[in-house]
Amino acid sequence: VQLQASGGGLAQAGDSLRLSCAASGLTFGPYTMGWFRQAPGKEREFVASIRGSGGHVFYADSVKGRFAISRDTGSSTGYLQMNSLKAEDTAVYYCAAGRPILSSIRLSDGYGYWGQGTLVTVSS
Repeated sequence: VQLQASGGGLAQAGDSLRLSCAASGLTFGPYTMGWFRQAPGKEREFVASIRGSGGHVFYADSVKGRFAISRDTGSSTGYLQMNSLKAEDTAVYYCAAGRPILSSIRLSDGYGYWGQGTLVTVSS
């Protein structure tokens, strides 16, 4: 199983970026896809996730209304559209896939497969 994250880069505050996560080696449809991030000196934190069945979405309060998670089952790709970026969004962003129960959907332990991370730097 491989998850390949891409789309990170340097942005100005207020800009938008779209991250992609291409999955291979698994049947993508049933898996929940999640995005997590880790800022320098901080622990990894949940950003957003989208269920495989039903497409229910979950967001961290810090990104709600600014970020949008989506998926394309046909191409086994997940996306994170990030709008109105802030300096505090600067982090390495990781995509993950798993079958978490509802109570674990915001926890790293709920996901068994991880991508390599893509760096997002937002200057103010």
